[in-house]
Amino acid sequence: MDERLPDPELFRSGGFRLAAKVFVKDDLRATERQLRRFREFAQVEDPLADAVVALFRRLPKNHGRRLFEHALTHGVHDLDKPPKELVDFFEHVEATPYWVDPARLDRGARAIVRTGVLGLFPLGDMSLMGGYLASRAIKTLVATGEIERKASRRLLETAVWWMDVTTPGALAVHAAGYASALRVRLVHAHVRAAMHRRPDWDYDEWDQPVNQVQTAGTLLLFSLVFVYGTQLLGIRFSERERADILHLWRYAGWLLGVDEELLPATEEDAWRLFWLLASTEFIPDTDSKRLAKALIETHAAIGEGRGAVGKVLSHLSVAVHSSISRLVLGRANADFLEIPDDPVAQGAILAVAAGNFAAETARRFIPGATALREYLGALERRRYVERLGRIAKLDPTYARHMQAA
Repeated sequence: MDERLPDPELFRSGGFRLAAKVFVKDDLRATERQLRRFREFAQVEDPLADAVVALFRRLPKNHGRRLFEHALTHGVHDLDKPPKELVDFFEHVEATPYWVDPARLDRGARAIVRTGVLGLFPLGDMSLMGGYLASRAIKTLVATGEIERKASRRLLETAVWWMDVTTPGALAVHAAGYASALRVRLVHAHVRAAMHRRPDWDYDEWDQPVNQVQTAGTLLLFSLVFVYGTQLLGIRFSERERADILHLWRYAGWLLGVDEELLPATEEDAWRLFWLLASTEFIPDTDSKRLAKALIETHAAIGEGRGAVGKVLSHLSVAVHSSISRLVLGRANADFLEIPDDPVAQGAILAVAAGNFAAETARRFIPGATALREYLGALERRRYVERLGRIAKLDPTYARHMQAA
């Protein structure tokens, strides 16, 4: 019962095997008892958010969402006779946990901003692609059809949301990142309610929809996998910066409704939780292949309508993104997802990472270089959001997703 379990596939090859050896001193493997306790959370949802969504269904169309949006920016008690469900929800999320340190949130955000648009690569190539290995978690995506039909739009929306949450000061109560986190929490509750109304939801095979295990997994894809992924691409973080980034996402996870028992307090905690996720959730199936294919097609779409030049751009885009995914996920997982294998592109990625590492090493010793990199990173992110705004009309309230659910 208390003997350590064998490593899952994700930790037997590829980048995660190397990262676990480099960044973690102790044995990550869990016991059967720990794994059973972890799996209990696959039956746990988010009662506070679920009650708000049930309230919305009882109120006139869009009235509940308008109340929610007002409470997001002005506080629930600014409403005239707010419903009990909203009061319970907002009094909980506005009672900031004792362990939240605003200075650490700011330092973590600045470290993330410093990566600029390079920080977006781990989102699609590692977090999103790696998340498709979790076959139970993606059943809600397949059921709604949103990811497969509109993969590019959801990728853009995820990038904008991630930047909202990781901007310095954005997680203060009523600020933009705080509001974005709570809106996504409500989207999850809408999806849960929609899946519960489906007669074909298989609770024995897929657990509760958008459960605590899956939400915690999403949190780690944005936090731990981001830290590891950017370091793979040559970015250098100090030990304190890594801890502060994880602290930021610990609080973001709390806002998203993750149970406190599943919120990693340290980097080693995060790796242990990720090991449990890899052991129990990262079990790909045919739906994993479908979504991976849709994401690869999104990368190829960059060259559409550009003639011969567009074909070159499409090829390069797929080669770069696929190579990053393969380096991280390992050969077995990448082959199962049918991610293109281009050894030349993989070598080029490693060469670029080496160049980034050299530049980052120099940055740490040049006075003012870190502050300059933070300024440039913030500028890159703002311009990226502006470009996205011209490409697609993005809704920061996620009303469309709530209505679709």
